[in-house]
Amino acid sequence: MADDRQHHRPCPSACSGCAQGKRGADAQGLGRSRGGLSTKIHAACEALGLPIRLIGSPGQRNDIALAHDLIDGFDAQALLADKGYDADHLADKIQSAGIDVVIPPKRNRKTQRDYDRELYKERNRVERFFAKLKQFRRVATRYDKLLANFMGFVKLAAIAIWLK
Repeated sequence: MADDRQHHRPCPSACSGCAQGKRGADAQGLGRSRGGLSTKIHAACEALGLPIRLIGSPGQRNDIALAHDLIDGFDAQALLADKGYDADHLADKIQSAGIDVVIPPKRNRKTQRDYDRELYKERNRVERFFAKLKQFRRVATRYDKLLANFMGFVKLAAIAIWLK
């Protein structure tokens, strides 16, 4: 892990969700949510629930804000996500790539979209990954001040989960 005193080179502009080169609240990745100050971990997992891509953001950031960055470059048969990712622009992008959209529609949606309810039950594997991730004390308590350091340990914990 990098020490807080170490100087970081700025990331290329293509690197999204990364706090290197940022200062202040952006570098810390903390944001107000219902439970107080928190950090959100956005995860893309494969069929067995093992993480493929992890992005950290402040707690108040909406799930859909990083959805495109989270799924770019993946080739899959279906994409399973919760209601937080229900947006026409995301569904259109997924369908244009030839991937089945398995996202339940929000209740307030004017046109309700159909989805495979049986396949959606497999999404619990992502929730199980987060349960395993929270077993790592350093992830559950967020000791690190900077988002880059915290996400480094989250990725290290994800590697340990892969190796089990």
